[in-house]
Amino acid sequence: MEQGIGAKLLLLLCAAQCRHLRADGLSDHTSVIEVTNGGPWGDWAWPEMCPEGYFASGFSLKVEPAQGIPGDDTALNGIRLHCTLGDVQHVIESKSARWGVWSEPIWCPNRGFLVAFALRVETAVTPGDNTAANNLRFRCSDGTELEGLGLSWGEFGEWSDACAKGVCGLQTKIEGPRGLRDDTALNDLRLFCCRT
Repeated sequence: MEQGIGAKLLLLLCAAQCRHLRADGLSDHTSVIEVTNGGPWGDWAWPEMCPEGYFASGFSLKVEPAQGIPGDDTALNGIRLHCTLGDVQHVIESKSARWGVWSEPIWCPNRGFLVAFALRVETAVTPGDNTAANNLRFRCSDGTELEGLGLSWGEFGEWSDACAKGVCGLQTKIEGPRGLRDDTALNDLRLFCCRT
């Protein structure tokens, strides 16, 4: 069974049976949106959710700049969602890798909120310096498209489905440090749709 399908089934079963999980916010979403071009390496980390009543209105990326030869490039290392309720902000982050620096937040205009995403991923090459995910685009509730300040390797895949009521959480797939072997850091992303 594919990991994405397994995770959706687990969330559906849990919504029906795991009432004790309400404290961690997982019951605050109705569905998971994903893309089909995520990188193959790493493991899914924990989900992080906006506080109840908040919507993700912006994002920032943790990116390692190009390392040159003979450096080991990792490109996109982390993603933060900036959740808002009126003028109050709250930042959430699933697991991030250790390389790179955080960008300033990029916001949807006119108090809009994030509804869909597309991931820029470099195809795996063997042998070679793989980077997996390199950049991220979001679509806002008014149709505006925002692009992060990631790197340009690879191609953007298809857009995810859209969240009808906005994005309220995220989960990242991260490959941990591999010592002298090739590091890729962030490989894939899931977003959780708001319930209300």
